[in-house]
Amino acid sequence: MKKRLALALVATLAMGVFVGCSTKTEGDKAAGAYKDGTYEGVGQGYKGDIKVSVEVKDGKISNVAILEQEETEGLGDAAAEEVAKKIAEAQSTEVEAVSGATGSSNGTMDAAKDALSKAK
Repeated sequence: MKKRLALALVATLAMGVFVGCSTKTEGDKAAGAYKDGTYEGVGQGYKGDIKVSVEVKDGKISNVAILEQEETEGLGDAAAEEVAKKIAEAQSTEVEAVSGATGSSNGTMDAAKDALSKAK
């Protein structure tokens, strides 16, 4: 009897883990979550502010462009551009930071979040 109860408990817990993983909230990935237009946002990079422009078409992120930045040439500026592309591809501001340029990466993500907050 104890063995059956233990197995039932394990099975229930395992299902809870899988259900919890599959019902992940989509956050800013929801289809049509934004009003069409072009929005600007600012985030704090490693060396200063990073200003981006986020273009929304059909409710989705169609382009993220770096407008202004003061990041390290060849590292931080390249990371900001790469993260901007990742955001548009992933349809989310929650993307992986560029190794060695976390401040610039996070600043770009924060700037895009700021812009998209205006598009809701």
